[in-house]
Amino acid sequence: MASSARLSQMTVEKIEVVDFIGIDDPTGRAVLTISDHLPWEDVKSHLFILQEKLNAYLRFIECGEMTAKRPELAGRAIIISVFLKFPIPNEAEWFFAKTLAAIEAAGFGFEVRSL
Repeated sequence: MASSARLSQMTVEKIEVVDFIGIDDPTGRAVLTISDHLPWEDVKSHLFILQEKLNAYLRFIECGEMTAKRPELAGRAIIISVFLKFPIPNEAEWFFAKTLAAIEAAGFGFEVRSL
């Protein structure tokens, strides 16, 4: 993320904003959470927004901004967690499978949950 990234105003649509950052008590991992409240009416647009947000999170981690803002996260394993308000439609499942593979290849964890 750009150095102007803020740590508030959570929404998947605010690409340059980290929705939540915390530490998972049982595992000690740093958890960066994306709050996705969008319906799946336009799957292509929804996936584009989510992809842009995920790329911004990866930049935030990889450029060192995360540990600059939260030094206590240095050296911890990292997981990006996406919380969806609506279940994933069948036509979007491929996106999450590819995203999992790409983020794990980068050395981070990835999980998706829906309400």
